[in-house]
Amino acid sequence: MTQMAKGGNLPVPTEALQVAVTWQHGPGVPDVDVSALLLDATGRVRSDADLVFYNQPAHPSGTVRHLGKGQGSGGGTADRIWLDLAAVEAGVDRVVVSASAYGGQFGQIPQLDIRVALPAGQPVASFAITDATTETAFVFGEFYRRNGGWKFRAVGQGYDSGLAGLATDFGISVEDEPAPQTLPVPPMPVAPPMPVAPPGPVPDGPMGDLAIAFPPFVHQASGKHRVVCPPSLPPGCRVVVEVECRNSISVSVWSCDEYGRTDELLLDAYEDEVHGRTLASVPHDRPLSLSVEADKPWTLRVLPLGQARRLEHTLHGRGPDLLVYEGKAGVLSFTHQGESNFTVWHHFASTDPYVPEDEVDLLVNEAGRLDVLAPIQGPGVLRVGADGPWRIAVGG
Repeated sequence: MTQMAKGGNLPVPTEALQVAVTWQHGPGVPDVDVSALLLDATGRVRSDADLVFYNQPAHPSGTVRHLGKGQGSGGGTADRIWLDLAAVEAGVDRVVVSASAYGGQFGQIPQLDIRVALPAGQPVASFAITDATTETAFVFGEFYRRNGGWKFRAVGQGYDSGLAGLATDFGISVEDEPAPQTLPVPPMPVAPPMPVAPPGPVPDGPMGDLAIAFPPFVHQASGKHRVVCPPSLPPGCRVVVEVECRNSISVSVWSCDEYGRTDELLLDAYEDEVHGRTLASVPHDRPLSLSVEADKPWTLRVLPLGQARRLEHTLHGRGPDLLVYEGKAGVLSFTHQGESNFTVWHHFASTDPYVPEDEVDLLVNEAGRLDVLAPIQGPGVLRVGADGPWRIAVGG
């Protein structure tokens, strides 16, 4: 592994890489949140979608993804970004890796560095930050195109204006933080009618609910809490349920029956940093009701199914996720780097006119590290359960 000095650069493999910002956590040490910005030749983002961070963990192209926090080398903490340089769009000239300090300044964070490695863990380069003081945001390094390949530059530039100031410099539109009283009031906010399609049957076709649009519903709470979603969600529609929580022992999301009792376990995660997605169906005769269990504050979002990532060739992820597959019957390959159970459920439209609900196939159900193949019958939604990095690809 190459130990780099500030301002140095070196060629890197034009393939998938994992980038980790690592530090030694402890009492009074601020938390670090890593982000990536995809920049064009002018040095600015093309849209706000070119910022990848914990609240927007995947770029629409699928080439850059925030993997979340975990244990780093030497017992420290790491926040990771995955990027596939070979697949980065031609309009992207640079990928900048930055971070913000939550609740303090970077000068308070010991053993701070950035490390570049191949997916299997082979080190490529590292750069230690030794001159941080009052900065609340930092550009650690950047990947940039050069002579048909990619190089990595150790930048080490700090900002005193936090992630918002850093993002603004690169062309991101940053809105002011809302006052506390403007946050959604759970569980049933009273509001004027939303501009959504009128309730009715889901459009025809096995994936008709991909065309359904509605404003995202957001709910924040702590501990165990039942959430009743707005009645404006289209009845019978499948939706993305996303939960985000930090430093919790475990996080679980259940659907609830008409009496408010927990019914089906939709998501279960045991990692320190949870940013997972799962699938739920809006009942035909009542609002969707969900139960969230965690011992720390959490954020729940209900999103249209169309906002799930598409599995067209290869996708990488970490932890629970939800993918849309619109291809033909064939074979998928699955790789998992976690230690616990790895499951993949395939939800697809029933061919029985008397069974309107989805049929479900369990494609993979194995523990620990694995590399396996499984057949898929055709279009549908893949519900992934995992505790570590994974890869799913079309074909053997």
